[in-house]
Amino acid sequence: MSKKKNSIDEVNEARKLLRESGLRSTPARISVINALKRSTKPQTHAELADQLVPLGFDKATVFRNLTDLTEAELVLRTELGDHVWRFELRDPSHDRSSHPHFVCTDCGTVSCIDEMALPSPSLRRSLNISRISEVLVKGHCGTCDSARAAST
Repeated sequence: MSKKKNSIDEVNEARKLLRESGLRSTPARISVINALKRSTKPQTHAELADQLVPLGFDKATVFRNLTDLTEAELVLRTELGDHVWRFELRDPSHDRSSHPHFVCTDCGTVSCIDEMALPSPSLRRSLNISRISEVLVKGHCGTCDSARAAST
Protein backbone atom coordinates (compact mmCIF):
# COMPACT_ATOMS: atom_id res chain seq x y z
CA MET A 1 0.00 0.00 0.00
CA SER A 2 2.80 2.46 0.85
CA LYS A 3 4.45 1.93 -2.57
CA LYS A 4 1.17 2.83 -4.29
CA LYS A 5 0.79 5.93 -2.07
CA ASN A 6 4.33 7.02 -2.95
CA SER A 7 3.50 6.59 -6.63
CA ILE A 8 0.34 8.69 -6.27
CA ASP A 9 2.31 11.34 -4.36
CA GLU A 10 4.94 11.44 -7.15
CA VAL A 11 2.24 11.92 -9.79
CA ASN A 12 0.55 14.68 -7.77
CA GLU A 13 3.87 16.48 -7.22
CA ALA A 14 4.65 16.33 -10.94
CA ARG A 15 1.15 17.62 -11.79
CA LYS A 16 1.60 20.53 -9.40
CA LEU A 17 5.00 21.38 -10.90
CA LEU A 18 3.57 21.30 -14.43
CA ARG A 19 0.53 23.37 -13.47
CA GLU A 20 2.73 26.02 -11.80
CA SER A 21 4.87 26.27 -14.95
CA GLY A 22 1.82 26.64 -17.20
CA LEU A 23 2.20 23.26 -18.94
CA ARG A 24 -0.56 20.72 -19.40
CA SER A 25 -0.22 17.67 -17.20
CA THR A 26 0.16 14.67 -19.52
CA PRO A 27 1.18 11.09 -18.71
CA ALA A 28 4.37 11.51 -20.77
CA ARG A 29 5.45 14.70 -18.99
CA ILE A 30 4.69 13.17 -15.59
CA SER A 31 6.71 10.07 -16.50
CA VAL A 32 9.68 12.12 -17.74
CA ILE A 33 9.69 14.27 -14.59
CA ASN A 34 9.50 11.23 -12.31
CA ALA A 35 12.24 9.38 -14.22
CA LEU A 36 14.51 12.42 -13.85
CA LYS A 37 13.57 12.75 -10.18
CA ARG A 38 14.61 9.13 -9.50
CA SER A 39 17.91 9.54 -11.35
CA THR A 40 21.16 10.15 -9.49
CA LYS A 41 22.83 11.84 -12.48
CA PRO A 42 21.83 13.75 -15.60
CA GLN A 43 20.19 11.43 -18.16
CA THR A 44 20.53 11.36 -21.94
CA HIS A 45 17.48 11.14 -24.17
CA ALA A 46 18.47 7.53 -24.98
CA GLU A 47 18.69 6.58 -21.29
CA LEU A 48 15.26 8.08 -20.60
CA ALA A 49 13.78 6.45 -23.70
CA ASP A 50 15.11 3.06 -22.52
CA GLN A 51 13.12 3.54 -19.31
CA LEU A 52 9.96 5.01 -20.83
CA VAL A 53 9.47 3.18 -24.15
CA PRO A 54 8.48 -0.04 -22.31
CA LEU A 55 5.79 2.03 -20.55
CA GLY A 56 4.22 2.91 -23.91
CA PHE A 57 5.93 6.20 -24.83
CA ASP A 58 7.87 6.44 -28.08
CA LYS A 59 11.30 8.07 -28.38
CA ALA A 60 9.93 11.14 -30.19
CA THR A 61 7.40 11.76 -27.41
CA VAL A 62 10.15 11.55 -24.79
CA PHE A 63 12.29 14.02 -26.77
CA ARG A 64 9.42 16.49 -27.33
CA ASN A 65 8.62 16.44 -23.64
CA LEU A 66 12.25 16.98 -22.66
CA THR A 67 12.26 19.99 -24.99
CA ASP A 68 9.00 21.36 -23.52
CA LEU A 69 10.23 20.86 -19.95
CA THR A 70 13.55 22.55 -20.79
CA GLU A 71 11.79 25.53 -22.38
CA ALA A 72 9.55 25.82 -19.30
CA GLU A 73 12.77 25.86 -17.20
CA LEU A 74 11.76 22.76 -15.23
CA VAL A 75 14.66 20.77 -16.70
CA LEU A 76 18.27 21.73 -17.32
CA ARG A 77 20.06 20.59 -20.46
CA THR A 78 23.86 20.17 -20.36
CA GLU A 79 26.31 19.12 -23.05
CA LEU A 80 29.63 17.65 -21.85
CA GLY A 81 31.60 18.14 -25.04
CA ASP A 82 30.54 14.84 -26.57
CA HIS A 83 27.59 16.36 -28.50
CA VAL A 84 25.07 14.48 -26.32
CA TRP A 85 22.54 16.44 -24.31
CA ARG A 86 21.98 15.35 -20.72
CA PHE A 87 18.90 16.37 -18.76
CA GLU A 88 18.23 16.85 -15.06
CA LEU A 89 15.45 18.40 -13.02
CA ARG A 90 16.09 22.04 -12.23
CA ASP A 91 16.24 22.92 -8.56
CA PRO A 92 14.45 26.29 -8.39
CA SER A 93 16.42 27.25 -5.28
CA HIS A 94 19.73 26.61 -7.05
CA ASP A 95 20.95 29.45 -9.29
CA ARG A 96 23.35 27.81 -11.75
CA SER A 97 24.66 31.20 -12.87
CA SER A 98 25.88 32.19 -9.40
CA HIS A 99 28.77 29.70 -9.27
CA PRO A 100 30.60 27.24 -11.54
CA HIS A 101 29.88 23.53 -11.79
CA PHE A 102 32.13 20.54 -12.29
CA VAL A 103 30.97 17.94 -14.81
CA CYS A 104 32.56 14.50 -14.97
CA THR A 105 33.03 13.64 -18.63
CA ASP A 106 32.90 9.92 -17.78
CA CYS A 107 29.75 9.52 -15.66
CA GLY A 108 28.02 12.87 -16.20
CA THR A 109 27.83 13.77 -12.51
CA VAL A 110 27.38 17.51 -11.97
CA SER A 111 28.75 19.07 -8.76
CA CYS A 112 28.76 22.62 -7.44
CA ILE A 113 32.05 24.45 -7.05
CA ASP A 114 31.14 26.87 -4.30
CA GLU A 115 34.64 28.12 -3.47
CA MET A 116 35.33 29.50 -6.95
CA ALA A 117 34.02 33.03 -7.45
CA LEU A 118 32.80 34.39 -10.75
CA PRO A 119 33.99 37.80 -11.96
CA SER A 120 32.45 40.73 -10.11
CA PRO A 121 29.61 42.66 -11.77
CA SER A 122 31.98 45.60 -12.48
CA LEU A 123 34.50 43.29 -14.23
CA ARG A 124 31.71 41.65 -16.22
CA ARG A 125 30.51 45.10 -17.35
CA SER A 126 34.04 46.11 -18.37
CA LEU A 127 34.34 42.88 -20.39
CA ASN A 128 30.90 43.59 -21.92
CA ILE A 129 29.42 40.42 -20.43
CA SER A 130 25.70 41.00 -20.00
CA ARG A 131 24.75 37.79 -18.19
CA ILE A 132 26.51 34.54 -17.33
CA SER A 133 24.13 31.64 -17.76
CA GLU A 134 26.47 28.85 -16.65
CA VAL A 135 30.15 28.07 -16.14
CA LEU A 136 31.19 24.42 -16.49
CA VAL A 137 34.51 22.90 -15.51
CA LYS A 138 34.95 19.52 -17.19
CA GLY A 139 37.13 16.67 -16.04
CA HIS A 140 37.10 13.28 -14.31
CA CYS A 141 35.57 12.79 -10.85
CA GLY A 142 37.49 10.92 -8.16
CA THR A 143 35.34 7.80 -8.51
CA CYS A 144 35.83 7.52 -12.28
CA ASP A 145 39.53 8.42 -12.06
CA SER A 146 40.09 5.73 -9.37
CA ALA A 147 38.21 3.15 -11.48
CA ARG A 148 40.32 4.07 -14.50
CA ALA A 149 43.57 3.78 -12.50
CA ALA A 150 42.51 0.41 -11.06
CA SER A 151 41.77 -1.02 -14.51
CA THR A 152 45.22 -0.13 -15.92
